[in-house]
Amino acid sequence: MENVSEPSSSLSFASSSYLSNGSSNINESPASGSDPVANPDYLSLTRLSTSLEKLLDDVEFDYSDAEIIVGGISVGVHRCILASRSQFFHELFKKGNCGSGNEGKPKYLMSDLVPYGMVGCEAFRVFLNYLYTGKVKTSPPDVSTCVDTSCSHDACRPAIDYAVELMYASATFQMKELVLLVQRRLLNFVEKALVEDVVPILVAAFHCQLDQLLSHCIQRIARSDLDNISLEKELPHKVSSDIKSLRLKYQQEVESGAGELDPMHEKRIKRIHKALDSDDVELVKLLLVESGVTLNDAYALHYAIAYCDPKVVKEVLALGIADLNLRNSRGYTVLHVAARRKEPSVIVALLAKGACALESTLDGQTAVTICQRLTRPKDYNEKTKQGQESNKDRICIDVLEREVRRNPMAGNMSSSSPVLAEDLQMRLYYLENRVAFARLLYPSEARLAMEIADADSTSEFAGLSALKRSSGNLKEVDLNETPTMQNKRFHSRLEALLKTVDTGRRYFPHCSEVLDKFLEDDMPDFCFLGKGTPEEQRIKRMRFMELKEDVQKAFDKDKAVSNRSGLSSSSSSSSSPKESVNYRGRKK
Repeated sequence: MENVSEPSSSLSFASSSYLSNGSSNINESPASGSDPVANPDYLSLTRLSTSLEKLLDDVEFDYSDAEIIVGGISVGVHRCILASRSQFFHELFKKGNCGSGNEGKPKYLMSDLVPYGMVGCEAFRVFLNYLYTGKVKTSPPDVSTCVDTSCSHDACRPAIDYAVELMYASATFQMKELVLLVQRRLLNFVEKALVEDVVPILVAAFHCQLDQLLSHCIQRIARSDLDNISLEKELPHKVSSDIKSLRLKYQQEVESGAGELDPMHEKRIKRIHKALDSDDVELVKLLLVESGVTLNDAYALHYAIAYCDPKVVKEVLALGIADLNLRNSRGYTVLHVAARRKEPSVIVALLAKGACALESTLDGQTAVTICQRLTRPKDYNEKTKQGQESNKDRICIDVLEREVRRNPMAGNMSSSSPVLAEDLQMRLYYLENRVAFARLLYPSEARLAMEIADADSTSEFAGLSALKRSSGNLKEVDLNETPTMQNKRFHSRLEALLKTVDTGRRYFPHCSEVLDKFLEDDMPDFCFLGKGTPEEQRIKRMRFMELKEDVQKAFDKDKAVSNRSGLSSSSSSSSSPKESVNYRGRKK
């Protein structure tokens, strides 16, 4: 991790105070009691530092001759500066093996340069600033703080993740003095942070071969109550073995709290977890019967939520035999574990089954607080246009906050509401098109609501595509289907659609308000076509069919325009806000 030449490192050491406290004040003297004005060397280095900083910050001074792709973003760099400051880049540029970027510049992928960890764009720019100027810039708050306003940000997960990213860059690119600085920061986190958040620090210390930091992390985790399953899943095998050996020395048995675990009991639990890893819930059911171990004994739902596919979580929930408010050895309920995972479909599924959003961990954090302290302002405040995928972090926080504030009340539409035979088909048309419009305008939220309602598993769910046939898919006749079978199929679809709408109203009220207004303007009162005189009903049905045709024409026209302009419109998830505007413009 040494520099190529001594003169290059003298730039960074000339500002030793920057290394000690992270200050970016270029007028600060490197030696206490000295006068910067009387120190020509210091003034010269300060001017040089300021001039080099322009190469990074001022677009008018963009003379970069190579680019490094970081998370899909191209960052221009100057090979002569990087090579003179870092032995890593010196060796890299000597090879000359890379792709070609903009204007024929050599292109390098950050994922290839740093194989063991991730370096974000913000952390890399701070690293580059240090290479160019010798100054360590203040951590960007958008990526080094969380969205919890009560947090001091001295050990929350975004602060840790940012420091870990900066460590991966510093260690990989062999900037020894910056490694020492960042290591001091990470050592400060180790005792303050939640033990789960020490794990990424330990992994970085292991891959970057930072023995002092690694030893502190191992000691902290060994003294903690982090379960052995998490150790095996999240840490390198050698490290997890060292921690277990150290725990035996301390005579700590985390999983039971006291005494020894029954080896056979532990073996049965591991079999259940392996079955969950294989997505085989049927095998889980068989193992539960044979072993006498319950889902709660194995903390199987906690395990599935932490490590398995959301579909597996849903299947385990469907068994109906797991305690949703059971606490594991860390004092976490399943909703707390789901909040750490930040997967919206899992959180909504748990809430729909009755998980309590008000339960707190042993240190007083609710599920929403956990989510907030894991989320960066950059991600939470990311602008999302209608028709684009919403940020999962924001969805999780919004859903949990809304659940905490929610007053128990019946939705506008209940799946148990009686539906008269004469307007059953029109209700289905209305609901299918409502959900179809939701998929166009809010694809992430609509998909999530459909998953929870099992709407995608019903026999038909055509939405707008059904309008392409003049008769409509509900009018099609299957000669092998009896009227009773057809009625049962229609009601099954209706229940799934109603549940989808109810889920949307509960967890995404703002999206639902937009849809309500849209459908109120463009499809008024068509779910009550059975009311009124026979002549009024006939006129309503005629207007309804006209509106369907008009909507389909607008949809096809916008689709053709998007194709001509080179925009993808193959799925509702790629629809643009322009489409929703055109729908409004075609109101009858």
